[in-house]
Amino acid sequence: MGIRGLWFARPSASGESVMRAWNGWYHVTGCTYGCWLPGDPRGWRTRRHREHVEGDYRHPPAEAQYEVIYEQSKALLKHAPVQLSQAQRRAAGEALVEMLSRLGVEVIAISVDAVHYHILGRFLDGQVRRRVGLAKKHASHVLREHGLVGAVWAKRSRPLPITNRAHQLNACRYIADHAEYGAWMWTFREGLYWVGNDGNTRTK
Repeated sequence: MGIRGLWFARPSASGESVMRAWNGWYHVTGCTYGCWLPGDPRGWRTRRHREHVEGDYRHPPAEAQYEVIYEQSKALLKHAPVQLSQAQRRAAGEALVEMLSRLGVEVIAISVDAVHYHILGRFLDGQVRRRVGLAKKHASHVLREHGLVGAVWAKRSRPLPITNRAHQLNACRYIADHAEYGAWMWTFREGLYWVGNDGNTRTK
């Protein structure tokens, strides 16, 4: 249509429709293992919305509506839900930024709190979940040194296409605001200050 910044759908290698964003920018969100399960009283969604589920986190479903599903989900956990300490949030955030940068993703901002992460980055090839998945794998490896074993992150991530410059700025401010609630926060202005000239992570 000749409109700069228009985003569109294209098929991925797996056949899944991938939304391309304004100039490749996405706001990616995700959570730690076990923190948001099917049946959660705060609201939940099935994968690809295969089933209609009433309510969301702003307007939770009726009390105990999905209690049986929630209890079953908790029983299937391989270990306790993961909540990151302040030190673990920093280690995870630095590892995510570092690996995404290695993979050619231009990251503007990222926050990591006890159970959620937010990433604002430019994925020019549209392979958002794949690259974020590799970054999460690297972060999991780093977090072993901080006492976390087993699964650290929930499967997959949620990429939200940025539609224009105003949306990008709003997303950046939204991510930055998480620092007020205890999240580890980083922006591109700070640079990879934890990486030495040799490319190795500096000792804290």
